[in-house]
Amino acid sequence: MTVQSAGRLAELTAGRLLSSWQLDVPALLLVSALGVLYGWGVARLRGRGEPWPPACVAAFVLIGLGGLVTATMSGLAVYDHVLFWPAAVQNILLDLVVPLGLALGDPLRLAFEALPEGAAGRLRRAMTSRVVRTLTFPLVSTALVLGTELTVYFTPYFATALRVGWLHELMYLHLVAAGCLVVVPVLTHEEALPTWCTHPVRAALIFLDGIVDAVPGVVVMTHGSLIAGSWYLHHAPSWSPDVQHDQQIGGGAMISIAELVALPFLLAILYQWARAERAQTTALDRRLDAELAVVPAPAGDHSPAPSPERVRPWWETEQNDVAARIRRQHADD
Repeated sequence: MTVQSAGRLAELTAGRLLSSWQLDVPALLLVSALGVLYGWGVARLRGRGEPWPPACVAAFVLIGLGGLVTATMSGLAVYDHVLFWPAAVQNILLDLVVPLGLALGDPLRLAFEALPEGAAGRLRRAMTSRVVRTLTFPLVSTALVLGTELTVYFTPYFATALRVGWLHELMYLHLVAAGCLVVVPVLTHEEALPTWCTHPVRAALIFLDGIVDAVPGVVVMTHGSLIAGSWYLHHAPSWSPDVQHDQQIGGGAMISIAELVALPFLLAILYQWARAERAQTTALDRRLDAELAVVPAPAGDHSPAPSPERVRPWWETEQNDVAARIRRQHADD
């Protein structure tokens, strides 16, 4: 959209926000590439007779790719050059919602399972490299997301992106990439985080991340100076609210979306935690059943059967915290 056409936009209403769309070619190419690669992976697995959860596909397509299309081509993108709050909502969608949708699709596990063995090995080595491990390390990735948001709004980055089209597209990609550094390693079924990042630790990190994600919105809403003020003062249409009020609306929207995203993020981790606990309990039950089995008598031995001999269970011989806890429970009984 040109500056001249932006100045002739009709007053923004709920209907126009939903019905106004514009084509963003770089964003469309990115959406198409991600969709084709993900679809190829799912088709390859199903061709081998291996299932892939439909819920993962729905999350990746509807929340991830759908959120990317909404942020870059909907009414938010149509009005982001004349009003601050659509730009703020647009950026928080790219930074939080889109990465969450992509991560719920578990693209890392899909890639490792669908790619040929050699390519999967190279990808695994890349994902476990020192650079990637550092960027995705808990708290480091959170600091990068916070730093990205603050850099966008409190440096010339955002104001320049409003004037320079290619930089605006680069900012979109920057926001999505920063968000993925936090969300994808936490939600993937691959071992992308240090071993101490158990499910309880991840839940605590998500809670902390939800607090941190609200900081940019609070700062934007309460900031005394205008963000990209010269641009919005010059291009604000006659029907727009006061520019300072517009900025406060944007900051409030950022806080609301950040807190709303934290809930499904936390629920996803709790669901994974519950599944992992059930799988561990099932495996433990099977192991106990096998170790408590009665040893059968030798074949051809017609002598009176001796009293059944019980195999010593693993918790009586192994030295670890789980075995010690079970031994204490049996002692109490």
